[in-house]
Amino acid sequence: MRNEPRSGDQWWSRFMSVLCKQFWLKSLGTMGFTAAFFVAYIYLLKNPAYPVTEVPLTWLDRVVPFSPLALVPYLSLWAYVSLPPLFLVNASELISYGLRIGAVCLLGLLIFHFWPTAVPPADIDWARYPGVAFLKGVDAAGNACPSLHVATAVFSAVWLQRLLCESGAPRYLVWVNLLWCGLIVWSTLATRQHVALDAYGGALLGGAGAWLSLLRRRLAPSAV
Repeated sequence: MRNEPRSGDQWWSRFMSVLCKQFWLKSLGTMGFTAAFFVAYIYLLKNPAYPVTEVPLTWLDRVVPFSPLALVPYLSLWAYVSLPPLFLVNASELISYGLRIGAVCLLGLLIFHFWPTAVPPADIDWARYPGVAFLKGVDAAGNACPSLHVATAVFSAVWLQRLLCESGAPRYLVWVNLLWCGLIVWSTLATRQHVALDAYGGALLGGAGAWLSLLRRRLAPSAV
């Protein structure tokens, strides 16, 4: 059941009180989960078990131009995915959420193991864009399809949408959530880290994972 939107000041005051609950589990749990994910991700990136398949370009890849400014929303994913746990109030909810998004990431990593993929080389002089060049050096063009960047953004967006509605959040936050997710998805193409087929696959993985994980969540107002 959706709560009616509260006044902005009232909602933010209640949200800050929820934010403080299980604060260390939220912060340390998010950091630990991210670190464990990156260890597995980088290992598969550097040690593909099978021949790497290059994901083909589509019309959408030719429509979306390269933009170095897209690096900002691309990197903002790590702040974005930390938002849903902030609305949860007890340890069991937080652990359950971690297992659910962890299942999405694990499935993506299994796909990378059995079907390594990479994006085609872009005809761009990366030396002209040091920020994007640094990203390319850290996160090479492998582990492409499905895009876990998109998958985790879409998973987080669906959960945030539910949590914002349950908490009676101001309506503008719902639109901010959708816009932020959209910018992250766009950034995967605009930085040339992924191609459209990667994004489609990631959106399907993240959307299906979020839908399945929310089926067992009771439609009840949150503590915010």
